Amino acid sequence: MRRDVFQAIADPTRRSILGLLALQTLTLNAIAENYQISRPAVSKHIKILNECGLVEIRDVGRERYCEARLDKLNEVSVWVEQYKQFWEQRFDALEMYLDKLKQNKPNGKE
Repeated sequence: MRRDVFQAIADPTRRSILGLLALQTLTLNAIAENYQISRPAVSKHIKILNECGLVEIRDVGRERYCEARLDKLNEVSVWVEQYKQFWEQRFDALEMYLDKLKQNKPNGKE
């Protein structure tokens, strides 16, 4: 199954893992120590993050190190920005409409 960055950040545990990895490179075991879920469950989250390009996994000896690749989050930023502009335009139009209503009210009545 092809996964994208939106699927990766849809889950709060994966967002939390990204937060940890944004600060430092960690082994799978070190990541798992931060959660009350099984090591296989953490591995599944890491696999999804890896498939989406948000985490790179390096084997060093017997350990697997995970490192965040947050540049892929730019996709999310671009997507959010278009909706931010949309809503800012709507709020600006609402503000102008409310100002117009205020101006048309008779004096002394609010």
